[in-house]
Amino acid sequence: MANILIIEDNPDVRENIAEILDLAGHDPLTAENGKVGIEEAVEKRPDLILCDVMMPELDGFGVLKIISKNPKTADIPFIFLTAKTEQSDFRKGMGLGADDYITKPFDDTELLEAIEIRLRKSEKIKKAFSRSQEGLNQFYDEAKAHNDLIKLSENREERNLSRKSKVFEEGQRANWLYFISRGKVKCFKTNEFGKELITHIYSEGDFFGYLPLITDTTYEESASVIEDAILVLIPKSDFNLLLFGNREFGIQFIKMLANQVSETEENLINLAYDSVRQKVARALVILFHKYQQDDQARFSILREDLAALAATAKETVIRTISDFKDEGLISIEENDIVIRSVKSLENLRY
Repeated sequence: MANILIIEDNPDVRENIAEILDLAGHDPLTAENGKVGIEEAVEKRPDLILCDVMMPELDGFGVLKIISKNPKTADIPFIFLTAKTEQSDFRKGMGLGADDYITKPFDDTELLEAIEIRLRKSEKIKKAFSRSQEGLNQFYDEAKAHNDLIKLSENREERNLSRKSKVFEEGQRANWLYFISRGKVKCFKTNEFGKELITHIYSEGDFFGYLPLITDTTYEESASVIEDAILVLIPKSDFNLLLFGNREFGIQFIKMLANQVSETEENLINLAYDSVRQKVARALVILFHKYQQDDQARFSILREDLAALAATAKETVIRTISDFKDEGLISIEENDIVIRSVKSLENLRY
């Protein structure tokens, strides 16, 4: 049967729904708040989500907004559970993309019927995409767009940049799309006191610097090299010609933008609600996926860069890294950080 995620802050309601679903043959997953619910949705990819509207920290509307912008979770059927009956809430929920709206209190039959309807509809859509000619055409279109994306970086000017080299600065006019042939680059914002906050880290095979090209504005952040890099420079005119002249290529970049927006929103939520240990752990997980080789990752990073990625003080990062080392989550070898247990870092709850 189906894996169904229940996001509900009331433990009695949450357990009752889980029991109903279990008796009906489904596999229930539970989350006690919106923040945990988003993490579970991204990690577990359930077949359907049941979500309460009124919750502390992050309400149901916020959950739906973030989930619908993440390509990994955007197609998951979403049903609101709420005790509120105002028409404005119905409109707001459906306007954000909810599939259905169930008002508490509800009976078992009503809940299960709503779930079955949404699961059947979702299954039909998946079958239509995978077997129809339209689905096949979409697959070829996306493959073609990917090829165009790669060709965009061929036979272009290259720059070899050493660690700490500036790529561009906030306020500069954007003239190039950048492709990383080798190395790693950080994008960051700096406050009035000169403190950095790293917004993204890009590695080999990534494009960056495209948003101001699309909006024809200046850079809203700065970029510099954190690992010796070879960057390919693609002129703005060539990028725009393909972006606005090739539908499939445009769709591919919209997906890239959606991923970036989703990642930024998730990071903001984590910055607001995570403990210091969770912030540092999350920063290490990000770096793990950038440097991963098999089940481990080894990398050298300035402690101030790690602090900027975790949005905390350098001294705090140093203490926390030491704690993680004592706990066996990481090791330090020749000043490199070696991540030993990425799952433990991902699941850190305090």
